[in-house]
Amino acid sequence: MRKGGGASVTTQNPRPLRADARRNRDAILSAAMAIFDTQGIYAPIDCIATAAGVGNATLYRNFPTRNDLLAAVVEKSIVEVIDGSTELEHTLSADDALREWLQRVAWQLRIWNDLPTCIATSIEDSSSPVQDVATRLTERTRHFLDRAQRQGSASDSVTADDLFELVTAVSWAIDRFGDGPGRARDRVALATAGAFRPR
Repeated sequence: MRKGGGASVTTQNPRPLRADARRNRDAILSAAMAIFDTQGIYAPIDCIATAAGVGNATLYRNFPTRNDLLAAVVEKSIVEVIDGSTELEHTLSADDALREWLQRVAWQLRIWNDLPTCIATSIEDSSSPVQDVATRLTERTRHFLDRAQRQGSASDSVTADDLFELVTAVSWAIDRFGDGPGRARDRVALATAGAFRPR
């Protein structure tokens, strides 16, 4: 499962699931997304299985660990964010596209309590199933940052890794302080101001 500088996301998929197995997997993912949203990523796994209408054995057959389940839920979410970022390249300047991308990443990562912590931990943990998600978000950040640096609107001293780590930290604050969309945008803009050259 790897990426390039563009918005496309390529995954290595196992052989197709049977229809009933696919329904179970989709039900588990939907239940996990809803429960992570309200109870945080450390919500009891039993609750997710119950909400999905499946037994624990079925859940663990699909997702052996909590991190496997979290990675799948986050994957489903960030694919939409990455795919949706294609429009930024066609409708905004390199400067504004980078700013908007950082806003979207911070807002998306804030959705589940403690997700930013999990993402931050995965960056240095090659065994974490969530690491691939962090890597692809970092690479997409690099794509927008490179464009802005080539056009002279972003500082050459800033790296994509540092910028993504910063936005991950800001997403934690957005969640903890209960920011609405407007306040979240202000927080991201303030935190990342040093990455841009004065207009």
